[in-house]
Amino acid sequence: MRKSAADRHTQRRLQRLSRRALLLGAAQAGGFLVLAGRMYQLQVQEADRYRTLADKNRIGLRLEVATRGLILDRYDRPMALNQTAYRVAVVPEEAGDLQRLLERLDRLVPLTEEQRERVLVTARRQRSFLPIIAYEDLTWQEIARIGVHTADLPGVEVSETKQRVYPEGEVAAHLVGYVGAVSEQELTADPVLALPDFRIGKSGVERIYDRQLRGEAGRRQVEVNAVGRTIRDLRRIPETPGENLQLSIDVELQKLGVERFGEQTGAAVVMNVHTGEILSLVSRPSYDPGLFVGGISRQDWERLIKAPDAPLVNKAIAGQYAPGSTFKMIVALAALESGLIKPSTDFFCTGALEVGDGRFHCWRRGGHGRVDLHNAVVQSCDVYFYEVARRIGIARIAAMARRLGFGSRLGIDLPGELSGLMPDKEWKRERLGQPWQIGDSLIAGIGQGYVLATPLQLAVMTARLVNGGHAITPRLTQATELPAAVFPSLELAEKDLAVVVKSMIGVTNEPKGTASSAQIPAPAFRMGGKTGTSQVRRISARERRLGVLRNEDRPREHRDHALFVGFAPIAAPVFATSVIVEHGGGGSKVAAPIARDLLLEAQIRARQRRA
Repeated sequence: MRKSAADRHTQRRLQRLSRRALLLGAAQAGGFLVLAGRMYQLQVQEADRYRTLADKNRIGLRLEVATRGLILDRYDRPMALNQTAYRVAVVPEEAGDLQRLLERLDRLVPLTEEQRERVLVTARRQRSFLPIIAYEDLTWQEIARIGVHTADLPGVEVSETKQRVYPEGEVAAHLVGYVGAVSEQELTADPVLALPDFRIGKSGVERIYDRQLRGEAGRRQVEVNAVGRTIRDLRRIPETPGENLQLSIDVELQKLGVERFGEQTGAAVVMNVHTGEILSLVSRPSYDPGLFVGGISRQDWERLIKAPDAPLVNKAIAGQYAPGSTFKMIVALAALESGLIKPSTDFFCTGALEVGDGRFHCWRRGGHGRVDLHNAVVQSCDVYFYEVARRIGIARIAAMARRLGFGSRLGIDLPGELSGLMPDKEWKRERLGQPWQIGDSLIAGIGQGYVLATPLQLAVMTARLVNGGHAITPRLTQATELPAAVFPSLELAEKDLAVVVKSMIGVTNEPKGTASSAQIPAPAFRMGGKTGTSQVRRISARERRLGVLRNEDRPREHRDHALFVGFAPIAAPVFATSVIVEHGGGGSKVAAPIARDLLLEAQIRARQRRA
């Protein structure tokens, strides 16, 4: 029986629906397979990767500041250490009205306007549940007051920390330096620098040896929520404390130097002539390094930077002074090496030397009469060295001065060292656009004019003269007791050195020596040396006629600097020193006695240690 047209139409519709259903089913099956494949890839093949990403969202890393290494003197006395301290912090989200909380806290601990402002600024920058340090170094009385008022101080926490302490205070401030909070300019990729507790070396050996002293931070893995709040600790890797640093400094000798300066300003250096170790490095006036640890106040900072005697400057390495007559040994060596002057060469000193239109005066108005090289050093005759400088010229003088440490940094392990200045013809032409004059050479011959040196350079010069002419370099860390011969030779003739060193011994041991009154009485400890007086202003012809020459007749800022360089013992030198007393007057009266006491104490302490 033939199918009706309606049946055929229905059959065709069913066939079309079946094909569509089949296609749809195939598409669904394909989609399911793709989804299953992707799930396999995510859950099996890339499981480790996504597990790590999930852990990073869930696990946070917290750094803990390492204990900073100690700084010790040569005999293990602490010069910088860490002391338990207490501080108060506020948590902004628990504080409510932060401004009012700080006002209430100010009644219990003395918050400055700067401290309050810092807390408010920090609260706007960081998440509200993170604590902000408001005040450090709490006393027990302050801790007790905060404890009594805890109920009125929501969000206030008292915690324990380690604070850098400098037990010698001003005595060793320029040596040790200080630590302080990291500034924006000092931030690097190292995340430790951003920690609120972290302190970085800002000055002195704290700065030079900062990496060694700071150690390695500890690490804590903690579970955190979506906003970074710590839920619980998971794992802790302890810190690696910083290494201790042992200096060559003798604290007791350093204290003596500070004591001997009293209210006077200037600098002093004592060093070992064979190893280059610095035993004492004094700069006066000084400052309290503890002011900087928790952040120095604006008032204290302005007081320090405006002080006329520059307490923040380490004058032992950055003070630049005309060396005066302490420079005469360099001129003498240059003259002997040139062959133009012999030890027996003599000149007659009448008290002044006229060259062209200029008149160059000796410090002794009546003159010294006829003197040879030895007596010219012993009596510090200026006219003799004017004559020598005129004959040998500035080139030879400058070359010898540079061999003995002038005109360049010596590389001591302290920041801020300056190079001084050893001028010559080329320097004056390039720097001042002027030709070198004969008068420039004469003035340089007595360590005046353009010549500048630091106290450290003067001590190194002395050490190189008495250790056999070896290029000893200064250092603040302890060295093995090696002979100076391991340092490069300066190629100075032994006979020339002997002449100069003998004349330095005469300065303190002969009746006419300019420092004979400052000699060490004990023969085994006796010293040699050279006095110096450095003019800070030129004395006019009118002042000379009127006789206004005495330092005590001038205002302090116009008085000469007093200098002395020395060594001891004279039989076998071990220690060298340089002393500069600013506006102190004559080197023999002011600087030499300080040098004598330092050299004597250094020798006594060395003997006691060997015994």
